Amino acid sequence: MELQVVRLKCEYKSNPLGLDVRAPRFGWHIEARRRNTNQSAYRIQVSKEDPDFSTLAWDTGAVQSDRSVHVAYEGAELEPRTRYYYRVRVWDDQGIGSEWSAPAYWETGLMDPSAWTAEWISASRQTAENEEDKSPEQPADYVRTTFTPARKVRSARLYATALGLYTAYVNGRRVSDDLFTPGWTSYNKRLQYQTYDVTGLLAEGDNVVGAALADGWYKGNLAWKGARNLYGDRRALLMQLHVKYEDGTEQVWSTDRSWRVSSAGPIRMAELYHGEQYDATMEMTGWNAPGYDVTRWEPAEALDLPKEHLIAQENDPTRVVEDIQPIALIRTPKGETVIDMGQNLVGWVRFTIHADAGRRIVLEHAEVLDKEGNFYTANLRSAKQRIEYICKGGGAETYEPHFTFQGFRYVKVEGWNGEPDLSCFTARVIHTDMERTGSFECSDPLINQLQHNILWGQKGNFLDIPTDCPQRDERLGWTGDAQVFIRTAAFNMNVASFFTKWLRDLKADQQADGAVPHVIPDALPPEHTHSSAAWGDAAVICPWTVYLCYGDTRILEEQYDSMKAWVEYMRRQGDNEYLRNTGFHYGDWLGLDAKEGSYRGATPNDYIATAFYAYSTELLAKTAEIIGHTDDAEQYRLLYRRIVEAFNREFVTPAGRLAAPTQTAYVLALMFGLVEGDVKRRVAGTLAAMVRQNKDRLTTGFVGTPYLCHALSQNGYHETAVKLVLQKEYPSWLYSVLKGATTMWEHWDGIKPDGSFWSTAMNSYNHYAYGSIGDWMYQVLAGLDTDRETPGYKHLQIRPQTGEGFEWVRATLNTMYGTAASGWSKQPDGRLSVEITVPPNTTASVELPQALLADVQESGRELAAAEGILSREQAEGHVRLSLGSGTYTFAYPIVG
Repeated sequence: MELQVVRLKCEYKSNPLGLDVRAPRFGWHIEARRRNTNQSAYRIQVSKEDPDFSTLAWDTGAVQSDRSVHVAYEGAELEPRTRYYYRVRVWDDQGIGSEWSAPAYWETGLMDPSAWTAEWISASRQTAENEEDKSPEQPADYVRTTFTPARKVRSARLYATALGLYTAYVNGRRVSDDLFTPGWTSYNKRLQYQTYDVTGLLAEGDNVVGAALADGWYKGNLAWKGARNLYGDRRALLMQLHVKYEDGTEQVWSTDRSWRVSSAGPIRMAELYHGEQYDATMEMTGWNAPGYDVTRWEPAEALDLPKEHLIAQENDPTRVVEDIQPIALIRTPKGETVIDMGQNLVGWVRFTIHADAGRRIVLEHAEVLDKEGNFYTANLRSAKQRIEYICKGGGAETYEPHFTFQGFRYVKVEGWNGEPDLSCFTARVIHTDMERTGSFECSDPLINQLQHNILWGQKGNFLDIPTDCPQRDERLGWTGDAQVFIRTAAFNMNVASFFTKWLRDLKADQQADGAVPHVIPDALPPEHTHSSAAWGDAAVICPWTVYLCYGDTRILEEQYDSMKAWVEYMRRQGDNEYLRNTGFHYGDWLGLDAKEGSYRGATPNDYIATAFYAYSTELLAKTAEIIGHTDDAEQYRLLYRRIVEAFNREFVTPAGRLAAPTQTAYVLALMFGLVEGDVKRRVAGTLAAMVRQNKDRLTTGFVGTPYLCHALSQNGYHETAVKLVLQKEYPSWLYSVLKGATTMWEHWDGIKPDGSFWSTAMNSYNHYAYGSIGDWMYQVLAGLDTDRETPGYKHLQIRPQTGEGFEWVRATLNTMYGTAASGWSKQPDGRLSVEITVPPNTTASVELPQALLADVQESGRELAAAEGILSREQAEGHVRLSLGSGTYTFAYPIVG
């Protein structure tokens, strides 16, 4: 077809169930044959419970607009627990119309906390006096009830949540493949519920709905001081099953005192850090199906707990996303039996065994082996990462955990009968099931491995929240880590819903004076300090980045008060309102120029704090302008200018030297626009000289590293940035690659050249912060970026920069409009080939490096004869083009 509409999305999702958004937003992709295709108009129709669209809840008519993302619903008020179908057709700029798209749908959730008629229920054993119940690690609870539909069922929906983690079942079958529900939020302020379509699980006659419950983040061990019960000391379950009959009537079954509870099942312990103990001899076969004898089960206890903070699930669910087979069985020098999965990952191990009843199998998990080749777990600190399984006997039995996850590459096996067969083991990779959007590859296999490690660092740490690490007794949503990596993350995967949910928790946990906790959700003790520069700034940087990458203004509107509160908090901290020179700060965390014994780099705290104060204020001013707060916009533009002036008085000499002679200090001055003119040129030159004098090595930590190569490439020192990225000696990105890393490390020298370790106190081998170099690889090396004034890749900026040591580079990104791509390759005849894809309904500004206008051809044609090229001109050192949609191949002899 000449023109068609595909990939319909509602709130970033395909056919979502249980949305509580009262004005959901739609988006779609356009497929077109010709280049330079733009949408000139669209029409959306929405029907209630009617896939044939014979009656409409909303019909926009033909709307003259090129907008194809974030089109908000403006029809009749949405009703709860209702399916709405929608379809879209468009017209292009030549008046050609598409057919209607295939229908898509979304389904509303309960829409209002008052719709919950169910009672919170819990096992009463927590108050018992036996010794087992006094243990901090308790067995899972099993909860169930029986119900009988009155007549033929048309549809059934289960709405469920828990204080703790739950897995729901109907008639012995899991209701979904979602894991770790209800997810981790600031539980006492925001608790998600999930919606499941269980129509196909119901049967005539008696039916059973049930759930297994464990502690999870709600009351399990969190953080490194052994803390428990952070949000409460009782697990609880809340469920409502709504059944609609063919005759239009409805019946509801809800959790109450009539439900039955047992803790006598096989999951004897389940902790996120410590693992799971499973006794298969205690399995209650059929406990969640009709006909099971529950006479020994206890009645549930109803708890008087609030429901006002219940919200529908906001981000994508956590799932098993892929399976990995082991690559080797190792017998270590100590005689340990260890399985090598070949990849540091997050998830768990599924195994199958034939053994006698009572045999105890123990799996322990580790990221690395020590320099002698032995199993190493000291870097886990108190986290046990231990799975203990007691066999039931009688044939093959297969097990995988339920309410825990591990960060590991290596698995030590104890108790196996004989030598384990690798075919009996599978590593199951678990993370939030986000759409994979970006790809990057190049001619250098080490850089390709680096990109692999960046992606797997994101997989391992984006499990419901953006954690710092997934293995030791931490796994917290550190704000600093999140803000330095978010732009890279948004290339690799669609993280819009993921960060929207997390930022709402940041807003909920933000203190009344605007202070921002170090981790979100805030799981640290009340006496823990907060609001470090570059950490608290996540309140501004993260929503701004979501806006840049997805064109989402709603997140700016939602988070504006939080963003403003953070800037005002900083404004009150210094000796005057233009400098931030008080308070606790992590500084340039893990910077290599730190004093002996310190984790903080040499860049002064007040320098970093004032620089980020300026940056967040500038972003706040832009946000205010975008969402229509014009008075605020002018106020914060003025504040930003005053901060920059104060910064220059405090930290910059008249001759253009900075008060802090560190790479990070020079990087921040350049990236945050704190210097200009001759001073900027001198600062850039000095930064490049620092790097060269350090033998093309960095000294930056968490604060400076994300911006280092950007600062060099943007200011005329791109080749220096390239040398940094290709550096193989410590400290460098490729050092860990050459040490066999398959994820990003927390420390540049997590494993030292002699094979020894940096530390046992804080040495994660899956820590994504330094993976922020990916942003430079995608934006600068491949040249694929969005225009800041027209965000969300509606207008692309494509400016690839070649570099000595690379023969070719290519990046693709599935944007909100479709696939964008930029790549280049050096040809044997000295020509450069540049391939570019611009999605329909978007345009691109392109700079072809080292090109003369007269020499450039597109697909073998002169530029004047090529369709889709809207303008062309010669600029200094490059050719500048404006392109409509389409795929283009440019070729020309390299000059300069």
